[in-house]
Amino acid sequence: MAIPEIHAEHVNHHSEERNPGLPLDLGWVRSVRVNTSAAERRAATLGTRRSVKKDTQAAWLLRAITCIDLTTLSGDDTPGNVLRLCAKARQPVRQDMLEALGVADLGITTGAVCVYHSRVADAVKALEGTSIPVAAVSTGFPAGQSSFRTRLTEIQDSVAAGAQEIDIVISREHVLTGNWEALYDEVQQFRAACGDAHMKSILATGELGTLRHVAQASLVCMMAGSDFIKTSTGKEPVNATLEVSLIMTRMIREYLDRTGVKVGFKPAGGIRTAKHAMNWQILMKEELGDDWLFPNLFRFGASALLTDIERQLSHYLTGRYAAEYYMPMG
Repeated sequence: MAIPEIHAEHVNHHSEERNPGLPLDLGWVRSVRVNTSAAERRAATLGTRRSVKKDTQAAWLLRAITCIDLTTLSGDDTPGNVLRLCAKARQPVRQDMLEALGVADLGITTGAVCVYHSRVADAVKALEGTSIPVAAVSTGFPAGQSSFRTRLTEIQDSVAAGAQEIDIVISREHVLTGNWEALYDEVQQFRAACGDAHMKSILATGELGTLRHVAQASLVCMMAGSDFIKTSTGKEPVNATLEVSLIMTRMIREYLDRTGVKVGFKPAGGIRTAKHAMNWQILMKEELGDDWLFPNLFRFGASALLTDIERQLSHYLTGRYAAEYYMPMG
């Protein structure tokens, strides 16, 4: 299984074209059906029937780094924490390893840095002079239970502070009650508040009940103009799984087939190892194609993942696993 080679011109972050959305089509939404057992069987094959080894594995892992939204969403976040995170985003792999891999001249960075609104200005300042965007979680993250006016204001304030991407959370009640008009209107207004900033809609799939709800919510969010659809906040009991990711990617493919518009995908929460990352890359390649192996259409929401990828690259170079403290976070 091949993967496109990494070239410097491929390390870009945003699609040139945005998703303009389309009028809500309730007939399409209500016609959605999901074969749960078939989805589970398909997802189970992704990590067991594919093999990516040696040179190809190293290339896949380097590509994965460019698709990471390096994230800190903790109550004890400080300007110092964010500064270290941004330093790691700028230089995600040790220089000696990049040189040994022959990719030191490619300018490899992570896809973005993702923080709370209160840390956006710190991140923007720390990333000045780079093309790495700052993503802000917004709209009452993670539960989405604050007032609608407050959620809109959060978006506007984050954009004003320099965020180029906004990760919004939807109101789960609209999905659970089948109120697709309310979900569409909500997401459409969030998209308008984002202005030129790209919007990722977090479905919180672990709280939606069924895979059919996941599929329907994915479709409505795309109709409302989401540039990406994202699995989880990372704060739910169940976050990104291959089953829900399969369903979401197939809705992206259906939306593309009907509209000609490419929408991005972001799994988040619980993706901590290089092996996990490659399972999602395989899913992207097989279900959506090579375009979804680049950061303009695919991101991981992760923090610990980068350290494990570095350790795997070190093993590729030396035959030994380095201790984690040899790959410091900043």
